[in-house]
Amino acid sequence: MDPLGELVGTNHREALEFFFLGLQDLSEPTVDRQELLYNASVLAHFAQVSTTADVDLPIPADLVSVFDNFVIDQTLLHDSLMLETAGAQCLLLAGFFEDQMRRRHNIRWYAGLGASFFSRAAVQEQSGAKARLLDTIARHFETWRRRHALLSRELRDRPYVLKRPPAA
Repeated sequence: MDPLGELVGTNHREALEFFFLGLQDLSEPTVDRQELLYNASVLAHFAQVSTTADVDLPIPADLVSVFDNFVIDQTLLHDSLMLETAGAQCLLLAGFFEDQMRRRHNIRWYAGLGASFFSRAAVQEQSGAKARLLDTIARHFETWRRRHALLSRELRDRPYVLKRPPAA
């Protein structure tokens, strides 16, 4: 792989580990490991999906897109996966991108909407373990949203997150 590819290329496991460690540093030692892993997986997933993806649901550019896709058009809200996706998009945009979204959107309202999506996903989820996790994420949505926002700010404050390749 070329030096630039080595610098910016990452796989899902590396992205997951990056966000897991970042969120872990911002969490108390008693935080539930499943919740931590779930939240890291949300950030890792969205870090690797384009806003113009045609294979997966694209990342919405802003909270208006979430509103249009999941509040105005409720045809997608008949299964747990779509409700979970809506909740995860609210978590990403109202959390990790809070500073950018705050200028145009009521973050508190979208946080409540995101928690509601996760709660409704839990009710419709077939797997008991996954339903319990989604319900827990719903109940702790605001705490996780704040951690996502804090992680985003800390990452912006770091001058070099990526390691420079060795000089040739």
